[in-house]
Amino acid sequence: MVVAGRQKSIAFFIALGAGLITVSLLLYIGWVLLNWRTGILLFLGVLLLATIIGGVVLNTLFLVREIRRNAQHDAFINAVTHELKTPVASIRLYLETLQAHAVDDEKRREFYRIMLADSERLLGTIEQILRTGRVGPASRRPNLAPLDLGAVVENCLQRAQTLYHVPPDALTYRSGARASILGDPDEVQAAVSNLIDNAMKFSGSDMHVTLETAEVDGKYVALRVKDRGPGIPRSELKRIFKRFYRVPGPLAMRVKGTGLGLFIVRSVAKRHGGRAWAESEGPGQGSTFVLQFPLAR
Repeated sequence: MVVAGRQKSIAFFIALGAGLITVSLLLYIGWVLLNWRTGILLFLGVLLLATIIGGVVLNTLFLVREIRRNAQHDAFINAVTHELKTPVASIRLYLETLQAHAVDDEKRREFYRIMLADSERLLGTIEQILRTGRVGPASRRPNLAPLDLGAVVENCLQRAQTLYHVPPDALTYRSGARASILGDPDEVQAAVSNLIDNAMKFSGSDMHVTLETAEVDGKYVALRVKDRGPGIPRSELKRIFKRFYRVPGPLAMRVKGTGLGLFIVRSVAKRHGGRAWAESEGPGQGSTFVLQFPLAR
C-alpha cells in the first residue's frame, strides 16, 4: 500500500508538470498568433515561457527525487530493523530456554553455536552501518599499506565458507599474478567480503561463485566475482551502487539486506583510486562484479 501510494504521488507530480507545460505552451502560441508583430514583447514572452517551463521541470524532478529518496530511506530503516531485531530475538529465546530448562551438553553446544552465529550477524549489520559513515565523502583518509589482494581474497573466502557452511566447490578462486596494492586493510577486506556475500545471497540454490584476479594494462589489478544468480536488468547496473538502493522485485523481498554493501564497495574503490562496476546480460544470465585497484608502485 505504501509503495502504491508513492507511485501515485510520483505519477501525480509528473502529470501536473506536463499539464502546466502544455497549458503554458498553448497560451504562448495563442499569444504569439495575436501579437506576432510586437518583437520586444515576443522576446520577453519567450524568456518568461522558458523560465516558467524550467521552473516547473526542476520542481517536478526535485519532488520525484525526494519521493524516491524517502522510499529508499524507509526501506533501509525496515531492513535494518529486521536485521537487528531478528538475531537479538533469537539469542534471547535460546538464553531463556537455557535458563528455564535443563539442557543436555550436546543441545547446549548447539544453542551456543546458533547464538554465536546470530551475534556475528548482528555485529556484521552494525559494522555495515558504521562503515558507511567511515567511507563517505567527508570521512578520514584511508590508512594505506602494501597489500596482497590475492591474500585478502583467500582470507575472505575462508570466512565465507565458515560463515555460510557451503561445500568447497561452491566457491572457486582463480588467482592471476600476485599483485600488490596500496590500501587500507580493513576497507579492502570489507569491499571484497561484501562482493562475496552479495554473490552468495543472490545465487539461490545453484550456488557457484567464481573469483578471478588479473592485472589490467600493467597499471591495475581487477577482482572479478561471477555468480549464476538471477542477473540484473541493464537499467539497474548503475543504480545498485547507490546508498540504500535495492533492485525492486520478489527476490529483493526474500533476500534480506540493508542496501549498503555495494555502496561500500564503490566508495572503497574510489577512495583508493580505483573503480567498481557490474556486468550482466540480463535477468537469468547471472552477474559479474568487478573491483579494480591501482597497482602499488
